[in-house]
Formats: sequence, C-alpha cells, structure tokens
Amino acid sequence: MLWDANDSSAREFYSKQLLLPEVGLSGQSALLESSVLLVGAGGLAAPILSYLAAAGVGRIVVLDSDAIELSNLPRQFLFRFDDVGKSKVDVAVSRLRGVPPGTVIESYAERLTPENAAHFLGGITVAIDASDNFGTRFLLNDACRLAGIPWVHGAVTRFSGLLSTFLKEGPCYRCFFPEPPTSGRIPACGDAGVLGPAVGVVGSWQALEAIKICLGKLDATLSGRVMSVDLWTSQVEFLTLPRDGACLLCGDRPEIVSVDLDERSYRGSWGGALV
Repeated sequence: MLWDANDSSAREFYSKQLLLPEVGLSGQSALLESSVLLVGAGGLAAPILSYLAAAGVGRIVVLDSDAIELSNLPRQFLFRFDDVGKSKVDVAVSRLRGVPPGTVIESYAERLTPENAAHFLGGITVAIDASDNFGTRFLLNDACRLAGIPWVHGAVTRFSGLLSTFLKEGPCYRCFFPEPPTSGRIPACGDAGVLGPAVGVVGSWQALEAIKICLGKLDATLSGRVMSVDLWTSQVEFLTLPRDGACLLCGDRPEIVSVDLDERSYRGSWGGALV
C-alpha cells in the first residue's frame, strides 16, 4: 500500500494514526520517506520490525547473521517451530512482506562490521540496536556518531531493560559506557534468563523512539536520558545522561575519528552482553 493521501484505502489503513496531530498527513509522508537500519532480528527486533512496517516506514534494512534456535521462540514471536535452523532475517522479512505492501524490507544475513557499517548506514534516517553484544553496540554508536545519524538503544536481561536514544548533538553511548564492560561484569541472557514480555515492552518502546525521529520530533525522544525499567516490580527510573567532555568520541578532544582503528576492535562479543 503505497501512501497516497488521495487513496481511500490508504487513508483507511492509516486512519487511526492520521488522527494524531503529531502524525497527520505530513507525518505519514515523512514515515514513507524514512529509512531505518535494524541491527538484529531476534527478540527486540520482533516488535520493532512489526510496528515500523505497520506504521508505514518506507524502507527497513535488517542485519542478522544468526539462525533460529528452539530457545528463541518464546520471545521472538515472528518465528515458528518449523523455522528452527533457518535464517532469522529471511524468516522475519517473509512474515512481514505486504504489511503494508508499500514498505520495502531488505534482509542481509550479515553482522554489522567496521567494513560494512558505512555502506549500511548510507541514506538511513535512524538506526536501531537490537543486537546481543557490546561489540556491535559500540560499533553502531561510533559509526552513527561519525555519520551524524541518530540511533536507538535497547537491552534486556531477566525482567529489566535499558533504553536511550542518541542524537548527533547530544551525548553518545560512550558517555554512558566509556569502554566495553569486562567479561562477566553484566550477566548474559544465557546465564541470567529473560522473559518474553520484557523484551516486547523494550522493543516496542524502541520502535516508538524511532518513529518520533522519522517524524522529526527529536525533542520528544529519550536523548540525554537513560530509561531503566524493572518490569517485575513495575518501576521506571530516568537517569540523566549529560555529554561527557572527556568522551573519546563526542568529547572536547575526541580521539575516535574512524571505526576501523585497530586498537578499538568491535569484532568480539564480550561475554556478559544484554540481549
């Protein structure tokens, strides 16, 4: 369904969000003209991909080199039992083709690397982190900052999640985590466990943050703040995140000017990543 303000079926499809003054006709057109890079096709990506496609984002690029495992199914709801062993991106995209028909979803069974980051970020409105390791997050942060592209971070373990949005003018992820945490400092989902609805809540919020950016509503995002949610105790806390003048990437004397510096490898997964 290509967006056409004069097309009655398109107006009916998007009728509820067209009623929102924050969206309207101009906002719907802005969504169609937007491109989103989604890094990861697992639990966080399931609601992100579903809601962005249904909202009418014009182009979505999805990266993930993993195959579907049986233990993925309770929280990665785009997949079924007979999908085990198949490519995550291929199955996820096949599930969502035609919702709506005007959205183009491109799938690549690849990881984000220093070599391909610039290529995949080309022409992107906003990037979203739905990965499962700190190496990818630091690479996405650095590549987006250097390219002036906003990105949305989300991570979950057990019942808890973290979210933030990083704009080109505000603090970056390194202002929050100056360096990757040492192995074992933060438990991975494989060790600590995770509950599906927690992933769904955080992923849905990430989709909303990305939609705000596509609509140009940057002041409404989480930029400059980190949202910490404990879904077991139903507590939400907002942490102020100022720009760190000593940050190696966005500080007063930045040292990171490229993503391909040998001493700052993004290739490792660094045990203890949030999912």
